[in-house]
Amino acid sequence: MLVAERYEKIVRLVNERGSIRVSELSAIFDVTEETIRRDLDKLEKEGKLRRSHGGAVSIKDNRSETPYFERETMHVEEKRKIAEQAVQLIQPGDRIILDASSTAWFMAARLPDFPLTVLTNSIKVALELSAKEKIQVISTGGILSSGSLSYIGPLAERSLDQYHVNKAFLSCKGVHFDRGISEANELQARVKQKMIACADSAYLLVDHSKFDVQSFAFVAGWDSIDCVITDAGTRKEDVGRLRELSIEVVQLPS
Repeated sequence: MLVAERYEKIVRLVNERGSIRVSELSAIFDVTEETIRRDLDKLEKEGKLRRSHGGAVSIKDNRSETPYFERETMHVEEKRKIAEQAVQLIQPGDRIILDASSTAWFMAARLPDFPLTVLTNSIKVALELSAKEKIQVISTGGILSSGSLSYIGPLAERSLDQYHVNKAFLSCKGVHFDRGISEANELQARVKQKMIACADSAYLLVDHSKFDVQSFAFVAGWDSIDCVITDAGTRKEDVGRLRELSIEVVQLPS
C-alpha cells in the first residue's frame, strides 16, 4: 500500500469512528506503532485529524455533540429542578466544579452570591457567574468546542490536574448500568474524567432520558460517582439499581 493511500484510509477510519487508537491502526495496516505515530503527527499538522493520548480524534467529532442551544430546550423543566436540588448541596466556602452541561448552567444561574470558588470549562457558566461578586470563577482554558461552548483538549486537562475541589457537578450523554457513564467524544470524556479525579465527591446530574444510553466515549464507572440527582421520570427499577451500587440517589418528586 502506498503511503498516501494509508494516510487517506487513516483519516477515513478516524472520521467514521470518531477516534481510534495507535494499536488498532497498527494492526489494520500491518505496520509498526511508531510508523502510525509518525503518520498521525503528519496528518495533524495538515489539519486532517487531532492527536490524542494513544491515538487520534476526528476533527469532525464535535458534530456528534448536541449543540448547546439545542440542549437548552431539551427536558428544560427537569433540568431546572435537578439544578435547584444540586445548588442546595453547596455551602459558602466550597470549591466546586461545574461542567459545560445545560444543567450546570441552570445551577450557575441559581447559585446565591456567597463566597465560593467555581472551576469550569464552560463559557456559559463563567459568563453567568461573572455578575456575582463573591464567587471566584476559574476557567480551564483550552480548545474551544463551538458545539458545547466549552473548553476541551490537553490544556483544559492539564489545568484540571492543578486543582482540588470539594464537589464536582457534571452531566453526560449516556448512563448505562453495565458500561458506565459516556460522552459524545473522547475529548469531552477526558475532561470529565479529570473533573471527577480532582473532586472529593462527584455528583451526576441526569434526567430520565439519559438512562439506558451508551454514547461513544467512556467517562467513568459507577465506582467514581457518589450521588445521582435525577427527575421523577426515572424508573423506580433504575433508582433501585443505583442504590444497589451504593450510590446515593436523589429523585425529585413529580
